[in-house]
Amino acid sequence: MGADDYLIKPFHFTELSARIRALLRRDLRAREPVLRHGDLAVDPAQQVAWRADRRLNLKRKEFAILHYLMSHPGEIISHETLLDHLWDDQVNPLTNVVPVHMNALRKALGDDARHSRYIETVVGSGYQLMVVEESQAT
Repeated sequence: MGADDYLIKPFHFTELSARIRALLRRDLRAREPVLRHGDLAVDPAQQVAWRADRRLNLKRKEFAILHYLMSHPGEIISHETLLDHLWDDQVNPLTNVVPVHMNALRKALGDDARHSRYIETVVGSGYQLMVVEESQAT
């Protein structure tokens, strides 16, 4: 189950406190795996993304959108879903913040909405990652 320490009764609270402090110093975060899609890669733990082994300079929301899309391959992700998952509940649902960030993300990827290689706009539905062709995957 992952246990690597225990205390036998009776114990002193100073001993318990010392062991708790030692546990808190450990990095117990579960590392999410690096996500890959064609020549794109996203490392959620380090909050970095690459395209063709070149590090992308993404802002926080751009990274979050790319990570969300790559976490849901093959799914069409609606504007509302992105707002629900990546913005707080104070955001205006009629805002154009998603398209603005999506355009910035596409620009960072060297992508174009009309001739996209990475993110497809599904009119009336949302966005999805493009299907990776075998020639792109290598």
